Amino acid sequence: MRFPSRIARPIAVAMCALGLAGSAAAQGNATPWPVKPIRLVVNFPAGGAADTLARGISPTLSEALKRPVVVDNRPGANGIVGGDAVAKAQPDGYTFLLTSGGAVAIDPFLYKKMPYDPLRDLTPVASVALVRVYLLVHPSLPVKTLGEFVSYVREHPGKLSYGSAGNGSTPHIAAEMFKRSGGLDAVHVPYKGAAPALGDLLAGQVQFMFDPGPGLQYVASGKLRLLAVASARRAPQFPDVPTLAEAGLRDVDGDSTFGVYAPAGTPPAILERMNREINQALSAASLQESVRKLGGTAEPMSIRAYGERQIADRARYGRFIRQAGITVD
Repeated sequence: MRFPSRIARPIAVAMCALGLAGSAAAQGNATPWPVKPIRLVVNFPAGGAADTLARGISPTLSEALKRPVVVDNRPGANGIVGGDAVAKAQPDGYTFLLTSGGAVAIDPFLYKKMPYDPLRDLTPVASVALVRVYLLVHPSLPVKTLGEFVSYVREHPGKLSYGSAGNGSTPHIAAEMFKRSGGLDAVHVPYKGAAPALGDLLAGQVQFMFDPGPGLQYVASGKLRLLAVASARRAPQFPDVPTLAEAGLRDVDGDSTFGVYAPAGTPPAILERMNREINQALSAASLQESVRKLGGTAEPMSIRAYGERQIADRARYGRFIRQAGITVD
């Protein structure tokens, strides 16, 4: 039945009003978020860079969200154990992952079979920090400069050992880049995280490692010696420390972006809220100081920019891993 225009117009207005009212009612009846504690999984052991960053942002997030943000360390298999736990969690906004860039950009190229697909099963939420890796050596080595160290490794093939946060971790890949670029031979000793690797470096059980920041605190006291940064450019915190490229070791770039992910399917509104709160948390002087002590840089980004950064890192690392033929059983 067709209504006259003088009647149709009020009916249309009324229907629009009802639609708007229904929409408002639906929004009013929607379950608010958050209403309970939020779990922030760290897929590496306590004491490492990812753990330090998680414990740095969690108090500020708790205050902003009015709910506890609880850090839950789930280390194992170079981040796969914790990553899998989050990938399989309910996408309801109460489980997030704070991980290294390597666990997302490197693992898929090293492991023939993973229990989850980082690109499919995890969705980017927010970048936290650009984390660099630094070449640290035990002071028992008779070297004080990068050039002396490279010469020493070359003169003692297979005699030196280096620790890493695990097979396929960013520190491991940086060391492989270093060895391949310089034609060097050293023995890899993988650990279950950067913290235990650092402990053995301090004890002299391994002679060097590419450290994602926690070891820098031991440089001033002479317990460790800082020789270089495995980055495309010098770190602002250490302007006098050379890059490996400056010693002729090209294509050694171990930078990675640590950040937060959620299970795929998490509502976009929750992702946007978390991104906004994390970016705000990164402006706090206390957190920036924590990142600075790690030798990194706070890196607030939009969700889209963070996703694009991880895709670019994945392509860069994947290219090197294929060329070098690196695999993990």
